[in-house]
Amino acid sequence: MNWNPNLLPDQTGRVFAVTGATGGIGYFAAEQLASAGAEVVLVARSTAKLETASAAIRARVPGAATRPVLLDLTSLASVAAAVAELRMLPRLDGIFLNGGPMHFSTRARTQDDLPLMLGAHTVANVALVAGLLSDVEGGERDRPLRVVHASTGFVERFSMDVSDLDRTPRTGIGAYTKAKTATEVFAFELDRRVRREGLPVESIITRPGIGVDAKTPRRPGIRDETVPYRRNPFTPWAQGKDAAAWSGVRALLDPEAKGGEYYAPADGTRGDPVRIEPSPHTAGPSRGLAEYVWGRLIELGGVSVPV
Repeated sequence: MNWNPNLLPDQTGRVFAVTGATGGIGYFAAEQLASAGAEVVLVARSTAKLETASAAIRARVPGAATRPVLLDLTSLASVAAAVAELRMLPRLDGIFLNGGPMHFSTRARTQDDLPLMLGAHTVANVALVAGLLSDVEGGERDRPLRVVHASTGFVERFSMDVSDLDRTPRTGIGAYTKAKTATEVFAFELDRRVRREGLPVESIITRPGIGVDAKTPRRPGIRDETVPYRRNPFTPWAQGKDAAAWSGVRALLDPEAKGGEYYAPADGTRGDPVRIEPSPHTAGPSRGLAEYVWGRLIELGGVSVPV
């Protein structure tokens, strides 16, 4: 369908959660969802920042319905607590798994002693999805639960080996790309499994292109003089973080989107969100590799998935 990111379909009565919702892409995704009439669950690790984000959204969208959920993706105990809160909601139509620390370190570890990139960007989200799927199995829903996984263009550009998830690449960007590669493999495998079981779940992958501070609109406490400014050498070819949120928002809201699809900016780095062909090494790996990645991520997360 023709999709206008500035004219979203009405979402009154629907509820969406966004991780990393207190800044950058996550904040603008939440603001856009609220502007369409949805109730937005803001998920992040700082109570103060959650309050700031909620106030910023209400300033742009009078009467917006938001609620906070604390989540630290570096702690599986925190993930379990957030899952418990999310499962108490009267309804949840979708979740945008956008959050994660952007500290490209090969030595940093999570509170559970996992490599930071793999632990926070992939394992924590696997544990989060596992908890939410427990409610879907055997339940009645008027619409499928949409699980939208945020990835990066680095996955397509650099083919990373995920046959040994316990080995951390030597560079920070390599560790990040490997974590997102594992995320994509998991997301596509999730789509295959829920289809096989007939569960009302749609697993969709997105990437934002390049979003930079220089092109991001001002929001009090989100993008202003109180927030550290990050320079980016790709600014001339980039977009604001508001536009970088468009792919994730379309994946959540487009009534014609389907599980197993991939959405990204039209020209790769910026532009309207469009459906693209995924990378073969994540969408169609060998059966053995897909099962290994699935099993190892579940094992690292200490969870079980009912598919």
